[in-house]
Amino acid sequence: MKSKAVRIDRHGGPEELKIVEVDVGEPGPGEIRIRHKAVGLNFIDTYQRSGLYPFQMPLQLGMEASGVVEAVGEGVTHLKAGDRAAYASQPPGAYSELRVMPAKNVCKLPDDISFETGAAMMLKGLTTQYLLKKTLPAEGLQAGDFIVFHAAAGGVGLIACQWAKALGLQLIGTAGSDAKCKLALEHGAAHAINYSTENFAARVKEITGGKGVKVVYDSVGKDTFEGSIDCLRPFGLLAIFGNGSGPVPPVNLGVLASKGSLYITRPTLFTHMATRESTQAMADDLFAVVRSGAVKIPIDQRYPLADVQQAHRDLEARKTTGCTILTL
Repeated sequence: MKSKAVRIDRHGGPEELKIVEVDVGEPGPGEIRIRHKAVGLNFIDTYQRSGLYPFQMPLQLGMEASGVVEAVGEGVTHLKAGDRAAYASQPPGAYSELRVMPAKNVCKLPDDISFETGAAMMLKGLTTQYLLKKTLPAEGLQAGDFIVFHAAAGGVGLIACQWAKALGLQLIGTAGSDAKCKLALEHGAAHAINYSTENFAARVKEITGGKGVKVVYDSVGKDTFEGSIDCLRPFGLLAIFGNGSGPVPPVNLGVLASKGSLYITRPTLFTHMATRESTQAMADDLFAVVRSGAVKIPIDQRYPLADVQQAHRDLEARKTTGCTILTL
């Protein structure tokens, strides 16, 4: 079987993304073949393309999609041919019409969730799930607590604004423009700070009456790192889960002592999704909050697969909000 797929032959800019025709065979043990209906676009895709996260070449990109299962390999019991399914999964390869892949992280998609929503929400929604439910400060999170969430108008951010509100948390979102701050507030953020015009750490202290917050969720990295530490109260946690502005420089651990016995962690989604059971439990939590209406998945950009280079340019230029999908 033939499939169109997006591939790179070397690390570099968006111009390295090429549409090629690939052969797709039968699934082996523990694998499925899936025909995609929609594909999610994520910042991690740009890291893999640029070489920040290096891979063997050639590389077919893409970490999440939705579609219909066409065939299942030996030992796969949670899926069958004809099932609607969605995933966030390694290895990359979602930028394609059809693929064979490991079945472990693929979940049945409930009938009342559309393919577009399924493709847009898995990686970002499951990321939000492990952050708000599992990546917790030493003192835990209780309703009424303030948290800081950077890039609050992005794909993960807008889901986090809604989910945090549903959990009773007061999310202080940061973003790079007034329009993006307005979007965060519309999606449930309690406060929004434009970090291109305001000192976000000073503003967080003001909002919290000088106390600071228990946890900062930071996907920006280098540019927000020092300010994020200054937002924390004693025993606070800085969870760095991305590098939008570049990787964080080496850390002087003495700073954590002088600022109040602070914690720093660098979690990843796929550590949390290491087993079939953990993947399904996280997905069930995500599906439930989406089906309840408490979290809506904002798809603000759609690009045909052929326009993947432009999609990457817009994502890196911070021109996108919410979730972005590639259509087939």
